[in-house]
Amino acid sequence: MDLLSIDSLSDDQIETILDEGERWFEAARSGSPGDEGLRGKLVFNLFNENSTRTLMSFATAARRLGAGVVTLPVERSSVKKGETLEDTVRTLGAMRPDALVIRHAENGAAHIVAEIVSCPVINAGDGTNEHPTQALLDALTIRSHFGRIEGLTVAICGDIRHSRVAHSNAKLLPRLGATVRLAGPPDLMPEDLPQSSIDEAVEGADVVMMLRVQRERLERELGDAPGEYLQRYGLTAKRLARAASHAMVMHPGPINRGIEIEDAIADDPQRSLIMRQVEYGVAVRMACLDLLISSS
Repeated sequence: MDLLSIDSLSDDQIETILDEGERWFEAARSGSPGDEGLRGKLVFNLFNENSTRTLMSFATAARRLGAGVVTLPVERSSVKKGETLEDTVRTLGAMRPDALVIRHAENGAAHIVAEIVSCPVINAGDGTNEHPTQALLDALTIRSHFGRIEGLTVAICGDIRHSRVAHSNAKLLPRLGATVRLAGPPDLMPEDLPQSSIDEAVEGADVVMMLRVQRERLERELGDAPGEYLQRYGLTAKRLARAASHAMVMHPGPINRGIEIEDAIADDPQRSLIMRQVEYGVAVRMACLDLLISSS
């Protein structure tokens, strides 16, 4: 079994991951973060793109389950010598890992890897395509805070065109009963989606999830002056006031402070779930690793 996209998971598997993630979260909070259930297993992290949260949470998750972890940053690999992804993965597969976590700049890279190696493969983000474990941890963060997902409205705002987080959440959250609104600057919205203003998306929403502008993927600059993006498209106190009075704020990180979100909102302990997302990230990835490795 691989975890390549949200569509690769059944409803029962999603429920299992969320329930197990909640259990691991509570265990960590109580001072018992792991059970060594994967002792003797080996997890490879192959990251072709920079990462803090995803890379460290997968490593932490594996270690808390008792597994060994080997991380191969691309800048230290033979990719810098011209080696193809396929040959890199064949080499790693010959070392017999029990799971391989892959982040890559190209859409579909995780699927290529899964066709080559015999161990479970987890997609930790492929290009602008998907980031399924981020969507799972986002769902659990929402469920934990509100006690449910069904019936909630989640506004996801920002660089939708390039966001694998948005794409996975747009698949997962409706399956769990939420209404998802996607909005962003016209140049950062997919052509097949209707244009919607940030204000319209945020209006009455229960959750407002902001996304950074992925300037490294832009074909041309937005041409925004300092502070212009925040006022036109970012989450300010004035814009957040349009949401439900109980609305909570989320962000997958990394945050570009003062661009897509005001500092005071990102750091507000009464409104922000951003650090809780990070905490649930470890728990959900523990659940994913345990499910995939134990069933392989």
